Amino acid sequence: MAKPKTSDQKKARGPLGCLRRIVRFTFFAVFGYFLTCTFLLVAYRFVDPPITTVHIQRMVEGLGPGVEFSYAPVPIEAIDEDVQHAVVASEDARFYDHNGLDWVEIGTAREQASRRGTSPRGASTITQQLVKNLFLTTHRSWIRKGVEVPLAYLADLILPKERILALYLNVVEWGPGVFGIEEAARYHYGVSAGSLSRNQAARLAVCLPSPRDRRPQNMGASARRIERRMRQMGW
Repeated sequence: MAKPKTSDQKKARGPLGCLRRIVRFTFFAVFGYFLTCTFLLVAYRFVDPPITTVHIQRMVEGLGPGVEFSYAPVPIEAIDEDVQHAVVASEDARFYDHNGLDWVEIGTAREQASRRGTSPRGASTITQQLVKNLFLTTHRSWIRKGVEVPLAYLADLILPKERILALYLNVVEWGPGVFGIEEAARYHYGVSAGSLSRNQAARLAVCLPSPRDRRPQNMGASARRIERRMRQMGW
């Protein structure tokens, strides 16, 4: 004869028990995700990512008729220094000083938004953009931002600044189906990443916020501003 269920057993199968299982599953899923990202970041100190989540996203969305996926990472030594400097000047001027997030730039963006009565402009660092490309997607949401922040701190802790910049230049999107600065240089200018001129580097850098819509050939005025900023930063 079956024993009657105790009150503890009934609770375990009731709504409270279900909630506990959901919380436990969520905890282990989040822990597993961050643990996997940690292992990958350690690996990416030494090897280039074979693929990223944004690469997969673009493939799922479709690149467009006649557009092919191209991705060919190269070592930082094969990337012209003007490209590295232009991207830092354009995207993250305090890249070498912050630890993953630029709270000074975030504060400035909030102050400007408050004065104008608008939403704050983006103040993502190169490190944030790197982890977004590696492990997240381009879809905007508070959940994505919430995951991006600890990943940015984690990446800055594990990876040297030069490696963060190299990975970013190599995985980020530079045009329809074009990933990595080597492919971008050949796609837009027919040269290698090590042969780009200073002006070409600046033109490519200002395309990064919207690489599928902007073309470096149309970025003359913005590129000149980036070149002035590079000179001000001692480059």
